[in-house]
Amino acid sequence: MTQSVVVQVGQCGNQVGCRFWDLALREHAHVNKRGLYDEALSSFFRNYEGICWGHILTYLHPQAVLIDMEEGVVHGILQGPLREVFDSTQLLTDVSGSGNNWAVGNLMYGSAYRDSIVNKLRKAAEHCDCLQCFFLIHSMGGGTGSGLGTRVLSLLEEEFPDVCRIVTAMYPSAEDDVITSPYNSVLAMRELTEHADCVLPVENQSLVDIVNKISLMSHDAKPGCVLKKESTVTSGQGGVSPTERPFDAMNNIVANLLLNITSSSRFDGSLNMDLNEIANNLVPFPRLHYLVPSLTPLYTLADVNIPTRRLDQMFSDAFSKEHQLIRADPKHSLYLACALMVRGNVQVSDLRRNIERLRPSLPFVSWNQEGWKTGLCSVPPVGHAHSLLALANNTCVKPTFMELRDRFTKLYKKKAHLHHYLHVDGMEQSAFSEALSSLSALIEEYHHLDATKARLIPDAPRLSIAR
Repeated sequence: MTQSVVVQVGQCGNQVGCRFWDLALREHAHVNKRGLYDEALSSFFRNYEGICWGHILTYLHPQAVLIDMEEGVVHGILQGPLREVFDSTQLLTDVSGSGNNWAVGNLMYGSAYRDSIVNKLRKAAEHCDCLQCFFLIHSMGGGTGSGLGTRVLSLLEEEFPDVCRIVTAMYPSAEDDVITSPYNSVLAMRELTEHADCVLPVENQSLVDIVNKISLMSHDAKPGCVLKKESTVTSGQGGVSPTERPFDAMNNIVANLLLNITSSSRFDGSLNMDLNEIANNLVPFPRLHYLVPSLTPLYTLADVNIPTRRLDQMFSDAFSKEHQLIRADPKHSLYLACALMVRGNVQVSDLRRNIERLRPSLPFVSWNQEGWKTGLCSVPPVGHAHSLLALANNTCVKPTFMELRDRFTKLYKKKAHLHHYLHVDGMEQSAFSEALSSLSALIEEYHHLDATKARLIPDAPRLSIAR
């Protein structure tokens, strides 16, 4: 069994990470009725005393490193219901914070804490028999998440070049209250493009839209359409944390994304998908590694007399913009490749039938018409009969990046707020122009692929016979 390590950086990264651990513990408790340390738990947890499988659980520790340059969130974790799960060797904090400044997080704190970060990463790796993947969770708009988060990413590449690096990055909305978030996001984008194997972009506005949709359905549900509360993708019910805090609903959605992408590593299935297979199969070009995630179902109905959402509908929903974690419409863009990670009692024949059914409506690049990667995990999420996570390498990310570039350019043309960055040792103004050029080049690569869509011939015959 392979193992993975989760590295959560900054306020947002640690809040999302801890919701993941909370819900992962709930999921394993639901499956592992005997309370024994088993192969499934060993993929992301270590049993402090009973090393071998089959031992009774004693002190279960996640394979994680928690980093923040403010103490608040991490100290809150140590005082909350997860306080027995983490130990001090996994934590790294400061008191001052990064002041919403990428340069402070990346250059100042990145240099000051480099050795400490590397030591904690190495110690986490030493607990793994077969380290397969690092999951990095951070935001793009703040200073610690964007700056120190991407510094950690470059350290992972430097120290563990052969280990897969999958990044979950939270992108700010246009109404974000951090004025310098466009600077932080574009500076971070350059690092993600250069050093990550895969990036799963998540937009705050998409999370807000999903939360509002579920909240509206919960309060205004018609008879027979009442939602089963613990089954919604926004719910943390049944987890360790007894109360819901602000942003928990949004963080639960991202935690469910992580639960589903790691399910094949944690549980058995008829068609397991290794984490390193994601990059190998979905990333045809090294820079174009931004994978659009979508989750379904977002909820189930409480009325047991109503049949569960039809399996075919679940597959259709996965390709609708309402279920995506960024605001984009993939059907009007071009697919480079797509992964379907299914959980529950679903047959391979169901999977193949739905791919064939959906294929005509999904435009793929001409040279990768068979660009599907599939995984089947037999254990469904708690509260559901089955679920589906789709990861699409699709040019629909281009508008998101263009909007980010526009917001960056508005500030940069006036050189507004630059002095806050340039006073940090090692920060040069050229870093801004280089980051902008990197993002523009990325957008142009997607644009070139989009231009080929017009030349696609739907259902083109493989062989034409002249008469």
